[in-house]
Amino acid sequence: MKALRNWYDRVGHLLHETLKFGAVGGFGVVVNVIVFNLCRDHLGLASVRSSVISTAVAIVVNYLGNRYWAFRHRTSDDSRREFVLFMVFSGVGMAIEAGTVAISHYWLGHTSLLADNIAKYAVGLPLGTLFRFWSYRTWVFTGTREIDRKPVRVVAPPGDEDADDRPAGPAGTRLDTEAARLVEDESETSRA
Repeated sequence: MKALRNWYDRVGHLLHETLKFGAVGGFGVVVNVIVFNLCRDHLGLASVRSSVISTAVAIVVNYLGNRYWAFRHRTSDDSRREFVLFMVFSGVGMAIEAGTVAISHYWLGHTSLLADNIAKYAVGLPLGTLFRFWSYRTWVFTGTREIDRKPVRVVAPPGDEDADDRPAGPAGTRLDTEAARLVEDESETSRA
């Protein structure tokens, strides 16, 4: 149980972000599917054009959800920069999705509505989503505002036999070097 708690303490924030990102993305997928099939099947637009339109609508929905819910704790000093980067990386994700539709539809000759949906949602969307999550977390929602950071004090648990090998912390306590390294890594990441 203690090992599970230690693991959760280390990756819990990432798990929460991932779940919120997934919820926002799930809603965006519903919007994407509805708009894509409306454009492709009812408005008679070309497959790739329908893909671009539906993804663009979903991008706007996803920006609002990610900015104001999933990554709201990672506020930025420059919201214009954040918005521009979000749109750039979302555009790359859109190109990944539209590219899978284009390859399936035009190169492989799978022109049915079902084939377009499979290419877009079974192949393109997962690849684009992985890219978006990585890029949003790394470059867009970086949490550069100083006021949002909280000081962290990490100390070794009582009775830790390896405490003599660790650097001294406040009031002579020995710091847990692994935890201190994680805190230091997180601080460097949020500064970048």
